[in-house]
Amino acid sequence: MIRKARLADLEALVRIENASFEVDRFSRRSFRYLLTKANAQTLVAEDDSGTPVGYVTLLFHTGVSLARMYSLAVVPGSRGSGLGSTLIEAAETTALANDCVSLRLEVRRDNAESIRLYEKLGYRLFGRHADYYEDHMEALRYEKNLAPQLKPALGRVPYYKQTLDFTCGPSALMMAMKALEPPLKLSRKLELRLWRESTTVYMTSGHGGCGPYGMALAAYHMGFDVEVHVNGKAVMFQDSVRSEEKKEVMRLVQEDFVAELKTLPVTVRYGALSVKAIQEKFEAGGIPIVLISSYRIYREKFPHWVVVTGFDDRYVYVHDPYVDQEAGKVEIESINMPIPKKDFDRMARYGKAGQKAVVVVRRRASHLAAVRQSGV
Repeated sequence: MIRKARLADLEALVRIENASFEVDRFSRRSFRYLLTKANAQTLVAEDDSGTPVGYVTLLFHTGVSLARMYSLAVVPGSRGSGLGSTLIEAAETTALANDCVSLRLEVRRDNAESIRLYEKLGYRLFGRHADYYEDHMEALRYEKNLAPQLKPALGRVPYYKQTLDFTCGPSALMMAMKALEPPLKLSRKLELRLWRESTTVYMTSGHGGCGPYGMALAAYHMGFDVEVHVNGKAVMFQDSVRSEEKKEVMRLVQEDFVAELKTLPVTVRYGALSVKAIQEKFEAGGIPIVLISSYRIYREKFPHWVVVTGFDDRYVYVHDPYVDQEAGKVEIESINMPIPKKDFDRMARYGKAGQKAVVVVRRRASHLAAVRQSGV
């Protein structure tokens, strides 16, 4: 029998864990957190006597229709009975019940038995992570689409993880440019250079953030065609600061960006783009970079940029350059994140004023020479 785990299962879960793994074991404290506080669900498998002999833990991502199979374990005496497959199928059912259309996992490269099982059940390899486990073993990343009827066409946009808290904009821009110009080399040097060129100087406290106008200029100077869509002419992110001096600086910087854009063949349109319009831009060859409020995903209110990677009938797929490692997230959870279109429409705005911005990057006929001349 497979059932939802209870707090009373703590000792049994620790016993299964210790019998199943030599390294990277969950502690009793970890299981308690997963059962009581985490955005997670653990299922337990019992034998005929009612003794727990296996478990599977799923992690859910707030605001995103994506689940991660965090851990799967079956005690040695119960292996070979099909229990592993049964637990995985129960995990998939649970993920679907939580409106998740994609289930992802990591597995040790030397775990041939588990790899065979995952591949048999329809999981596909889509990435690797070097030096992932405690003993430095590489992790293989697998994914299964739980709603194959949707069949999104993904893979057009490569992934790049931002290396600093304030560089989501440049990192999203780098992914868009790389999708359009595959030879472009992505690096931290380029990430910082783009940030310097597109920063608004101030954003809340600390380092400045990147607005749509500065990002458009940076992309144009890198040799790409760009169009900017904002739903008003107000200073971007000004509600994020209290200091009148900072607000004035932000206003002047934005005015300077806009003035320079007017001298270039860059389209700036004042009006919000619908999800349908963003999809049309993507299908026409553009790569949209969209401003969202991070609150719906991270429960913190700060402006954040993501890059669109695909669409299907129900979902928008995005790469999020931010990986919330403090919350135990890994890169696999930030790649091709499926977000319901109705939720994305609500998410794609920031601040009390509901500021909306989309930067669409396109390939320019002469862009390759400009990229090569950049020297990055």
